[in-house]
Amino acid sequence: MPPQGAIVAVLAIAGLASSFMFTLVVPIQAKLPELLNASRDDTAWVVTATLLAAAVITPIAGRLGDMYGKRRIVLVLLALLVLGSVIAALSSGIVGVIIGRALQGAVTGVVPLAISILRDVLHEDRVDAAIALISATMGVGGALGMPLSALVTQYSDWHALFWMAAGMGVVVFGLVLWIIPVSVLRTAGRFDYVGAAGLAIGLTGVLLAVSRGNEWSWTSPAVLICGLGGLAVLIAWGWFELRIAEPLLDLRVAARRPVLLTNIASLAMGFSLFASNVAYPQLLELPAPAGFGLSLLAASLVIAPAGLVMMVLSPYSGRLARTVGPRLLLVLGAIALIVAYGFTLLFSSEVWHLLVANLLVGVGIGFGYAAMPMLIMRSVPQSETGASNGLNALFRSLGTSTAAAVIGAVLASMSTTQDGVQVPTASAFELAFILGGAAAIVALVLAAFIPQRPAREPHPSLPA
Repeated sequence: MPPQGAIVAVLAIAGLASSFMFTLVVPIQAKLPELLNASRDDTAWVVTATLLAAAVITPIAGRLGDMYGKRRIVLVLLALLVLGSVIAALSSGIVGVIIGRALQGAVTGVVPLAISILRDVLHEDRVDAAIALISATMGVGGALGMPLSALVTQYSDWHALFWMAAGMGVVVFGLVLWIIPVSVLRTAGRFDYVGAAGLAIGLTGVLLAVSRGNEWSWTSPAVLICGLGGLAVLIAWGWFELRIAEPLLDLRVAARRPVLLTNIASLAMGFSLFASNVAYPQLLELPAPAGFGLSLLAASLVIAPAGLVMMVLSPYSGRLARTVGPRLLLVLGAIALIVAYGFTLLFSSEVWHLLVANLLVGVGIGFGYAAMPMLIMRSVPQSETGASNGLNALFRSLGTSTAAAVIGAVLASMSTTQDGVQVPTASAFELAFILGGAAAIVALVLAAFIPQRPAREPHPSLPA
């Protein structure tokens, strides 16, 4: 078996590449209508397609990993990343870019699969620290990827972003093929195709309603049909999953108190994180007096240190989890987020104020995101780690997508005209920060009720 340090390093690189896909198009997002000769409503699908694919594929990929080998499914997802990147890079129209971005979104399933691989192959003493590192990549890749994307678009054609993503995918594919051992722990049975289709349809309906509510109007027939229809499909899906012998997701395991509370806390943490990702960059980039008038690159450099904080904290997160337990780690993460938003409400008149707040967000997400997969894996059998981590990642995605819609609606509805342009008011940003802090409070309360030491399946003996 390859050195365990090399396995962790490769999976961390894969996690960075995965999370980078979410900020890849941020520098060109405002220019997409002009670049693709399409309406703003149509170009919004460049972001929405990635979001939908990530939410749908992640739990399904987790189950496929449990059944057919986690390494094999990681390679498939990385191949989809490369294919999607090449399609987008060769496209000059909206359809090709949307297809490419949807395929790129599938790579999000790599992170929960990587966390499950760690449990399978690492010595028990190293698992927590490694999980903390891989979890940190979910925030680090986005925070550090934003200035990189801004630099590429500033000095090159926008297609270079996708060629860069394709190259990254090829390199990571090769590293995984070379370093990561073949999965030997498999879950027997048949794949639940009906359950996968039901989950995909239900999630797509709900997420379409949430992500497009601002553009389509929250009371429009399209939003109501998607949202209510999606919820109805998910209810029917849950009924079906509880009545078959080999479900896509074992909802009885997911309903265990530690797992259920962790997943709901994950939704709240995802909302709190993305509230900052939406509000802080806009406040930094808006022209004075509404904002600070920074360029995209300069604003990205203010946001990026949060990702470095997450990376630096990851080894300490693992040690803390082994010493005091992951529940306290989640509590500390929620408290850090509450302090970040409280600080912003009191102090937001200087750029360095937002830098400090973002550093606190980095602490909160670094601790919180490290704790959640640890709590999950202490509460589920080893045969369910891929699917259960995928479900946890889905809850985080639901939180981030909801935050994008809600915070976006707040900033859009509470705006004023400045030099002929609609800009959010100070009250809009204050409400956004209150909502982000409130979500962190919800995560804190839920974390307090998670059992301190849920039953844990013994770690399998590993070869030296």
